[in-house]
Amino acid sequence: MEKAQEIEMLKEFSDANATSGFEEEFVKLFTSYAEKTANIETDGMLNVYASKKENKGNRPVIQLDAHSDAVGFITQAVRPNGLIKFVPLGGWVKYNIPALKVKVRNRDGEYIPGVVATKPPHFMTAAERNNVPDVADMSIDVGSSSREETIKDYKIDTGCPIFVDVKCEYHEKSGLFFGKDFDDRFGAGAMIDVLDNLKGEETNFDVVAALSSQEEVGLRGAYVTARKVKPDLCIVLESCPADDTFTPDWLSQTGLKRGPMLRDMDTTFLPNPKFQQYACDLADKINIPYTRSVRTGGGQDGAAIYYENGAPTIVVGIPVRYEHSPYCFSSYKDFKASVDLATAIIRDITQEKLDSFKKF
Repeated sequence: MEKAQEIEMLKEFSDANATSGFEEEFVKLFTSYAEKTANIETDGMLNVYASKKENKGNRPVIQLDAHSDAVGFITQAVRPNGLIKFVPLGGWVKYNIPALKVKVRNRDGEYIPGVVATKPPHFMTAAERNNVPDVADMSIDVGSSSREETIKDYKIDTGCPIFVDVKCEYHEKSGLFFGKDFDDRFGAGAMIDVLDNLKGEETNFDVVAALSSQEEVGLRGAYVTARKVKPDLCIVLESCPADDTFTPDWLSQTGLKRGPMLRDMDTTFLPNPKFQQYACDLADKINIPYTRSVRTGGGQDGAAIYYENGAPTIVVGIPVRYEHSPYCFSSYKDFKASVDLATAIIRDITQEKLDSFKKF
């Protein structure tokens, strides 16, 4: 895929409205790209299975993984004054939420603009000025003046999903994207690019790119995709939090324009060490920059897939600044390096190398 096409795809992916349990808009968009190079199946959880058209069957399978959902919110109830009481979907911290611009999908499927309401400073007490309210005390305002108006006229009530409303931009001079939901829309874009790179090629293994749902609320879709695909090897393409703006240089392990992050540990996952070292050695051989990281927080689909049947699994992470916030930066250079590494692994891997990952 040409660079200009990649950039437009990633902007489209970022702008799509999809949070946990409500991934359909992005699933439809992803499928429109994937069907050019893959045979598509979906299931009732809105997981997508994009099987490389040249797959032969009856041989080992490489699963690529990315997830379709992003952090968002869901309507819990409508307050008497018409404001919306909401619950987070995924890992938000409360100080990133006030004054956030959102859109609520109502019962008719229309998107209603709104804002996480904040009291003007003119009316705040000294204590309120220095504290962020708990999420349970926050509300979203769509312009209504009563509960009846919100429910009957705006057609918003319990269960309506709420999405971050930020438009993605790409700046050619810096090579940076600025927008929302890069976690994990850029991983999904990387799967599209890998399939495109391999179009018409014979590979030693079959390849299935699985777009899993509900990662942000417990890796739920990945457990299902792993059971269906039954991979012999897995590469998770995950947008990962960058630490280069708040961590000293000697400790920073994920930064913009340093290439993909190969994850050695998080709270849910340790990779297959031989597969991890193989990926690093291959990256060195073909001059792809990368970092390695040991994290004391976080988790991702690799845990679910690795647990399911023990298939050697690694995580190739695309660094994102300010992940799980409304506004993120990510580098085209890092995206491309991640695609190149995943493609190189698929082209290089053999049964003998796979077997070596399982030996003492």
